[in-house]
Amino acid sequence: MKAYVMIKVRAGDVKDVVNHLRKIEDVVEAHMTFGPYDAVAVVDTADIAKLGRITALEIQPIPGVEQTLTCLAVDV
Repeated sequence: MKAYVMIKVRAGDVKDVVNHLRKIEDVVEAHMTFGPYDAVAVVDTADIAKLGRITALEIQPIPGVEQTLTCLAVDV
């Protein structure tokens, strides 16, 4: 299951947050972005339960992370 986790980050913490994201096992990409969100993580997991655990237990607790929005990717 692939998902894009859009992340709002406290000012000045984007670089540290992105570096931290890149160390999480199922995060396959992490980038700083411009726009309403400051960073995006591409997460690829076996199921939605694991995605929820990664978001709640590994991404949201990163110092500087203020808000997340998870978008599931679907193939058509």
